[in-house]
Amino acid sequence: MQSIENKIFSIIKGSGRGYIFSGADFTDKFNSATIDWALANLVQEGKIRRLMRGIYDFPKYSPLLKQYLSPEIDKVAHAIARKFKWRIEPYGDLALYLLSLSTQVPGRYIYFSDGPNRKYEIFGNQLEFKKIALKEIGFKYPESALIVQAIKVLGKDNITSEIIKKIRNKINEKLYAKIIKDTKTISDWTYSIIKQICWEAS
Repeated sequence: MQSIENKIFSIIKGSGRGYIFSGADFTDKFNSATIDWALANLVQEGKIRRLMRGIYDFPKYSPLLKQYLSPEIDKVAHAIARKFKWRIEPYGDLALYLLSLSTQVPGRYIYFSDGPNRKYEIFGNQLEFKKIALKEIGFKYPESALIVQAIKVLGKDNITSEIIKKIRNKINEKLYAKIIKDTKTISDWTYSIIKQICWEAS
């Protein structure tokens, strides 16, 4: 059992500081009872942090502040989604914040979801999932949903070359072709902007 605990912690460390996860992220390699035991031990040993029931992180540490930093709420949201097999998309201004198009920290982190309505409080931050029809959550890649939502919030007349450049710089270029394929069913004007953002693959 100890060797399995070490193997799980090795996977966690390999994902880097700031990694947020649940036991579901390891079920392809270990059985659930073993995972639960290992994670409980790792929390007790202070190697990982329990954020809420079933969700953990490998926290970043600030030498300046001499303390562990708060988790990134977007990563918490995606860990919860993976755990329950929900598909999620950032709602409204949250998309702008996640793409660094707005410096306004969201009062609430709201996501559309094909799962049930849920609300959580994480380190003083409000995290909310709003159920929406499955057909509205139609993108394979979270980056596709993020970009489309941001474009919708900004509106056609407010998309500048500077905004296109900022979004492009936030997306891994390896995803350009995948995003273009993933979003081909959206409205023409939105898709034309997607192609400008992913110009290297268009």
